[in-house]
Amino acid sequence: MAAALRALAAGGPDAVRVESLAQAIGVTKGGFYGHFADRNELLAEMLDTWERRSTDEVLERVEREGGDPMTKARRAGVLTFADDLREIDLAVRDWARRDGAVAARLRRVDNRRMDYLRAQFGTFCTDEDELEARCLIAFAVAVGSHFIAADHGGRSRADVMQSVVELLRA
Repeated sequence: MAAALRALAAGGPDAVRVESLAQAIGVTKGGFYGHFADRNELLAEMLDTWERRSTDEVLERVEREGGDPMTKARRAGVLTFADDLREIDLAVRDWARRDGAVAARLRRVDNRRMDYLRAQFGTFCTDEDELEARCLIAFAVAVGSHFIAADHGGRSRADVMQSVVELLRA
């Protein structure tokens, strides 16, 4: 599964090929089919693994480590877009642009993430419109910051991100 997710992150779903994966992990093509009925089953299992790791495991860890609501929301974003998950998440987002079933899965995952943000921000923000706007801004920054290469007028990206957190908390 790790090799398949690395291939997805590196080249999208078209890069996930049975022959190359079998070779990369040192099994025969027949050995591969001993674990998966076909490539579609592998792709489904990859999405299950991504969803579990990037939502269930992230949220379980955030809750286990505790903290105030902003700390939890920030930690969820950091863990979701940590080095080991970020490239997979971005590849799934790209894949979802061309595949309706993947888009539905991404919507489910993103809705869980937004629900978590609403629960955290809702502890200090009671206006529903403002709450939704704060959550969307926070989520858009978490995803979109990986696509933005701009400089920040002499400020570091970390300093700007800290300012975003302070604005969201205000």
